[in-house]
Amino acid sequence: MKEFNVAILGATGMVGQELLDILVERRFPIKNLTLMSSARSAGKRVLVGGKEYAVQEATPEAFQGVDIAFFSAGGQVSREWMDTAVAAGALVIDNTSAFRLRDDVPLVVPEVNKEEILKHKGIIANPNCSTILMVLPLKPIFDRAGIKRVVVSTYQAVSGAGGKAMDELRRQTEDYVAGREMEAAILPVASAPRHYPIAFNVIPQIDEFAEDDYTKEEWKMVRETQKMFKEPGLKVTATTIRIPVMRCHAVSINVETESALSPEECRELLKQAPGVEVLDAPERQEYPMPLFLTGKDAVYVGRIRRDLTVENGLNLWAVTDQVRKGAALNAVQIAELAIEMGAI
Repeated sequence: MKEFNVAILGATGMVGQELLDILVERRFPIKNLTLMSSARSAGKRVLVGGKEYAVQEATPEAFQGVDIAFFSAGGQVSREWMDTAVAAGALVIDNTSAFRLRDDVPLVVPEVNKEEILKHKGIIANPNCSTILMVLPLKPIFDRAGIKRVVVSTYQAVSGAGGKAMDELRRQTEDYVAGREMEAAILPVASAPRHYPIAFNVIPQIDEFAEDDYTKEEWKMVRETQKMFKEPGLKVTATTIRIPVMRCHAVSINVETESALSPEECRELLKQAPGVEVLDAPERQEYPMPLFLTGKDAVYVGRIRRDLTVENGLNLWAVTDQVRKGAALNAVQIAELAIEMGAI
C-alpha cells in the first residue's frame, strides 16, 4: 500500500489530538508525520502510536513534500496557510468554517456526498459538527421522501468550545457544590462582553449573533445543509444551545417530508444508512444519550415518532461524539476516500 506524508496544523488542540488517535487506530498509511502549531506551542513533544514527535511552528518549508494536511487550528490560521499548503502540493482537509461555503470547495460528509471529493482543487472542507450530526440521518430521508422543512434544536457539549470550556465547567461544578460563587470567562463566546456559567445552566447562544438574530452556528447548519443537499432553497431553521455536558452533541430534529414516511419505515431506512446506528426502544427506555456515547464513531438516532400536527412529519433525536464524527473522524474518512478514489 502506498504511504503518504501527512501534516496536522493544530496538532496540540483537542481535535488535533483526536486526529492523531484516529490515524493510529485506523492504521492510516503514513510515511512521514509532521506536527505543526503556532509559535506558542512549538517545541512540545507529542506521543503518537508509541513514537514521540516534536511539534514545529508552521512555516512554508514545513509544507514541502506534504501529501495530506489536516487543518484544525481555527479559521484565521487556515486562511493564512491554505494557499501555501496547496501550492506545495498538499490536499488540505480543513476543519474550520473558513472555506465551507466557497463554491469551488467541496463540503463533504463521506456517507452523504462522497462524490464531491473528486471535485476538489486542493481543499476539502469538513462541515460544522452539528451539521454533520443532523445531515447523516436526514440524507436517507431526503433521498426517499423529500424534505419540505426542518426545525432543529441542538444540545451541544462544552467540548465544542474547547478544552478551556471543559475546565471551566469542572471548576464551576466544584464551586457550586461548595457554595462558592461561580466565575465565567469562556461562554457563550470568549470574545463576548458578558459571560455566563454553564454549570447547572443552559445557554441559548453558540458563536456570535449574525443576521436576523440567528447566531453564526445556526446559519452554518442552514447553509451547509443546503450546500451538501444541493438544495439552496431547502427550509431549515436552527436554534443552537450549549448544555453542561462534557462531550457529545445532541439534536432534536423535526422534519416535514414531501411524501409519507412512517416511523417504522424511517427506522428501517436508518438501520441501512452508513454511519448511523438506530437506538430506539421506548418500551425499554433505550435512546441515545451523550454520557454513554463518548468515544463512539456513529451517529445514534432514537425517539423516532410521528409529528401529529402535520401530514408528513417526523421527530428524531440524534447524538454523536462531535470531536470524533463531528470533526476528526470525518476528516480522516475524507482522506481515506480521497486515496481510494484516486483524488490524491
